[in-house]
Amino acid sequence: MGGQPLFILSEDSERTSGKDAQQSNITAGKAISEAVRTTLGPRGMDKMLVSDSGDVVITNDGATILNEMDIEHPAAEMIVDVAQTQEDEIGDGTTTAAIIAGQLLAQAESLFEDDVHATTVVEGYHEAAALAHEAIDEMTLDDEVDEGLLRSVAESSMTGKGTGGVTADSLAETVVEAVSQVSGEEGVERDNITLQTQVGGSSGETELIQGIALDEEPVHDGMPDAVEDADIGLLDVELGVKTGDVDAEYSIDSIDQLNAAMDAEESELKETAEAIVDSGVDVLFNSEDIDDRVASMLANEGVLAFDSLSSSDIRGIASATGARRVGALEDFESEEFGHAESIRTEHFAEDSLVFIEGGAAAESVTVLVRGGTEHVVNELERAIRDALDVVSSAADTGNVVPGAGATEIAMAAHIRAEAAGVSGRKQLAVEAFADALDTVPRTLAENGGLDAIDSLVELRGEHDDSGRAGLIIDGQFREIGDPVEHGVVDPAAVKHEAIESATEAATMIARIDDVIAAE
Repeated sequence: MGGQPLFILSEDSERTSGKDAQQSNITAGKAISEAVRTTLGPRGMDKMLVSDSGDVVITNDGATILNEMDIEHPAAEMIVDVAQTQEDEIGDGTTTAAIIAGQLLAQAESLFEDDVHATTVVEGYHEAAALAHEAIDEMTLDDEVDEGLLRSVAESSMTGKGTGGVTADSLAETVVEAVSQVSGEEGVERDNITLQTQVGGSSGETELIQGIALDEEPVHDGMPDAVEDADIGLLDVELGVKTGDVDAEYSIDSIDQLNAAMDAEESELKETAEAIVDSGVDVLFNSEDIDDRVASMLANEGVLAFDSLSSSDIRGIASATGARRVGALEDFESEEFGHAESIRTEHFAEDSLVFIEGGAAAESVTVLVRGGTEHVVNELERAIRDALDVVSSAADTGNVVPGAGATEIAMAAHIRAEAAGVSGRKQLAVEAFADALDTVPRTLAENGGLDAIDSLVELRGEHDDSGRAGLIIDGQFREIGDPVEHGVVDPAAVKHEAIESATEAATMIARIDDVIAAE
C-alpha cells in the first residue's frame, strides 16, 4: 500500500488486545462474583439495591441482585447470564454458580501468568467439569425422595433468605404440599402453582389456597362477600349502554324527550342485568367494564360480579373452574358456566383479594405469601419461588445430594484423584478447577464466622474418612458433619446446572484476547 497505514476501524472505536483484554475481562468477572459472595449460606448477608428513582430492593437472592445491578461491562454481563440461566432452568443455586464462575476465572488468570495457553485451560476445565458431574452422580442419595426429604430440600433452599425457625418449617410444609397437589403421572405441573403476595400479618400466616387468588374486588359494595356452591360465568362484553361506531348528535327539544331517552337507557340496562340474572349465574367475571347501574341491579339480586379482569386472570379462572369465555350476552347460558365450592372476598387494609376454591376443574393452587412490610413480602416471595422450583425438580428427578458444601468437597476430591491421569499442562487446569470448587465451602465458613482454611482442612479429612462431610451451621451451632443427618440437602440438578453454566461462562471469557468497542 506504498507505506500508507490502512484503517479498518472508525476513529471512535476502542480496541484492547492480548493480556490487557484478558485482564480486563477476568477482573470484571471476578468483581461480579465477589458482589454476591457474602450472601451465600445460612449466615449470608443481604444487599440493599437503590435505583436512580429511589426504589429499594433488599435481598440476598443472587439472581435478583445481579439483575438489579446496572452492569455495563460485557464480560460481567456473561456472569449475570450464568445466574439468569441457573434461575430459569432450576430456580436456585444462582449464587453458587456465580461464585464458581468467578473463581474459575481467577484460577485461569494465574495459569495465564504461568504461560499456560488459554486453549489448554479451556480443555482442562471441560475435562474437569465432566469429572465433577461424575462426582455429583456418585453423591446422589439412594433414599427415596419422600415428603420428608422434600421438606429438607425446601428448608435448605430457604435457609438464610429471611426465614427461620418455626416459620421455615411451616413454609417448607406449605411448599411441599403445593408441589404434591400438582403432581401427577407425568410429573410436577409447576405452572399450576401461583404466588399471590399480600402485605399485612406475619410470614407464619402464609397459606396454601386450593384454587386461585386474584387481586380484585366486587364492582358494588352491596354484593355478597362469599358465595358457596357457585356457578361461574366468564364474559368478554361491556355491560352498559350500547354506543354506535359513528359519532352522532341528537337534538332534544323538551323534557319529555329527555325523559324518554333516559327511560330507554334505563330499560336497556335493566334488560342487560335481567339477562344475567335469568341465566342463573352466581358469580360473574368480566374482562370489560360493568356500568354502575347494572352493578347495582346485580347486587340487588345477590349476584357477585367483577370487571376489567386481565386475559391471564380470565384464563386462570377458566382453567380452575371449567367455565368458558363468552363474547356475546345472548350466548351467556348455563352450559358455558364453571363451578367452584367457594368464592370469597377478603379485605386486607386497603386491598381486597378474591379466592376461588374447590373449582370443578381445579388443577391450580395458590400460595398466599404474607409479611409485615413490602420488603419482607418480596423477599419471602423470592425464597418460596426458589423453594417451589427446587422441590419440583427433586420430585421430578428423584435425585438429591448432600448440601452444606459436601458435594463441592466431593467433586474437588474426585477431580484431584483423576488429575494424575491427565497429561501435559492440561493437568494444571484440571487441578485449578478443583481449587475453584473449594471456594464454596470456604465461603460458607467465612460467612458463618469460621476460619476458612481450618474448616476446609477438616472437611477434607472428614470426607476422606466418611465420604460425606459438610459444614453444618444452624444459628450458633456449627460443626463438621453429615449434612443428610441434619436435613441439609439439594437437588442434584442444582449442582449439575451450576457446574455446566459456570464452566461455559468462564471458558468463553478466558478465550477472549481482543475487545473492540465502537461508539
